[in-house]
Amino acid sequence: MAYSALANAVLIIHLAFVVFVVLGGLLVLRRRNLAWVHLPAALWGILIEYADWVCPLTPIENALRRRAGETGYTGDFIEHYLMALLYPGGLTRRMQIGLGTVALVINVAVYVRLWILTHRRQ
Repeated sequence: MAYSALANAVLIIHLAFVVFVVLGGLLVLRRRNLAWVHLPAALWGILIEYADWVCPLTPIENALRRRAGETGYTGDFIEHYLMALLYPGGLTRRMQIGLGTVALVINVAVYVRLWILTHRRQ
């Protein structure tokens, strides 16, 4: 039971990280000091998608699920949890690049806006 709870905790952390990567820049517009946390997280999340890597949280969650007697899954977090909701047919490399691009465009737009706001006040 403890391993299952830990696996679920990793899942929640992973989901929160994905949301922070994609939308955390909006928090930075209100609290600029969060850029020091968000920018590396966003770069990492985008790199994971573009490089076709598996986030380290995925094998941790799978290992905990197996220790709990549950079945792990193949692929990555986005493919298993998010893509099942968005694209039931499964994750393709093209979709993965698209997701990385969406995250990149959102974050570039937010940081350009932040730069404009910062330099407009000076």
